[in-house]
Amino acid sequence: MTEACENAVLQYLSTSSDATIEDTFPWSASQNLDHLRVIGAVKSLHTEGYVATDELATSYFEPSKEALQILKDGSQEILVFKALTESGKLSLPELQAKVGKDVAKIGMGNCMRSKWIQKDGGDLVPTKQFEEVNDEVQDALKALELGNYAQDSIDEKLTQVLKRRKLITLKTLKSLKVARGASYAPERVKKAADLTKEMLDSGAWKTTPFKPYNFSTLGEKVGGGYLHPLLKVRAEFRKILMEMGFEEMPTNKWVESSFWNFDSLFQPQSHPARDAHDTFFIKEPAQTISVPEEYYERVKTMHESGGSGSIGYRYDFKREEAMKNLLRTHTTAVSSQMLYKLANQEGGFQPARYYSIDRVFRNETMDATHLCEFHQVEGLVADYDLSLGDLIGTIETFFNKIGITELRFKPAFNPYTEPSMEIFGYHPDLKKWTEIGNSGMFRPEMLAPMGLPENVRVIAWGLSLERPTMIKYRIKNIRDLFGHKVEMARTRTAPICRFDAVAKD
Repeated sequence: MTEACENAVLQYLSTSSDATIEDTFPWSASQNLDHLRVIGAVKSLHTEGYVATDELATSYFEPSKEALQILKDGSQEILVFKALTESGKLSLPELQAKVGKDVAKIGMGNCMRSKWIQKDGGDLVPTKQFEEVNDEVQDALKALELGNYAQDSIDEKLTQVLKRRKLITLKTLKSLKVARGASYAPERVKKAADLTKEMLDSGAWKTTPFKPYNFSTLGEKVGGGYLHPLLKVRAEFRKILMEMGFEEMPTNKWVESSFWNFDSLFQPQSHPARDAHDTFFIKEPAQTISVPEEYYERVKTMHESGGSGSIGYRYDFKREEAMKNLLRTHTTAVSSQMLYKLANQEGGFQPARYYSIDRVFRNETMDATHLCEFHQVEGLVADYDLSLGDLIGTIETFFNKIGITELRFKPAFNPYTEPSMEIFGYHPDLKKWTEIGNSGMFRPEMLAPMGLPENVRVIAWGLSLERPTMIKYRIKNIRDLFGHKVEMARTRTAPICRFDAVAKD
């Protein structure tokens, strides 16, 4: 349709005597073309110099539906006056029944104002003959109609009356005067925007007209990648832990066996956490391929009959239960493998500090603070003769570096740590103590089967990555931080995360 409008404009300019379209609005009507499409075509031609244009503006009045009805039947006051002159007198209910409630309401008021009628008791009676009054409103609308509703078709006084009664609305019609431009041609030649391989192969580029290149125009803004708030906090945590001498563990394997996730941690096979209501088990492949057999036997013995001062759990350890694959419920599954390698490396055991920050999965009910998958931060220290004081000191050092100085420790129970402690920090915004992590010393029943020396102790602590991130960025609902409901704009606008260590007096 736009191309047809372009051709019609160019052909008319080539054949008309004055090579000009005086006004595109009446011209479009004469050519049976949509005026808005003609305007679009003319503006497109103007950008390439085919035509020259001048803007035109014409003001006119647009009649309302009520005005069109008055043109047909007469104004409300004339209809009321006519009904009264025909009947002699009418009560208000009789008048409303004769002309309608709306007509009676408007017409009676205007008739009273013009003193065409008056009240006689409870009736309305005319004060003039029908031939003595004129329907000025209808006459004014007819005058506008004869002038095609041009703004200057009737005097200002009548215009104000019609506007006050909302019978007409002032509109402005914008159109164009069109003449030949500097680059006028009877037919528009499309210019190529890009140089293509086909043009180069055929040599068509030599004769093909190209659009001029605008060197001052800026290109489209290139969108780069943005770090998620979780990644910003993770980067800051990694920096702090490496400053404390910790080495990162490989945690890129999300699927683990029940053996490494539970059994190696001296967690009984009847523990509720190993139920499908708490853990995501893998259907295919349902079982792991292999585990270190000599280590498996030592773990089995520890579960069934104990050792290192423990009597074990006194149950039949089942291989099929240990071989089940699952989505790891904690990164401690990786910690157990690292400790096993540390105990069996060439040259014997050497003290080490390990940390991990990665995703874990638990079959939990989702709410504002819980998801089925989240990130766990874990740190452990393996060395000779460590004590609970070393654990508390390491934890305080870490949390001081992320700006949490007020800590409390509460005794707790974990299957693979003894003693165990929950870590609480004071939340300055909530004005209360909030649980921020868990900690403990790995039990001898877990460490002995690995082959670690008897006087080696392992201290460990863990916390989620999401909770400190929510506190840092003032996010109340975890689903606004992680998952499919996250607002992408938040990722682009999230500030850099920085934890300032607070020096203690």
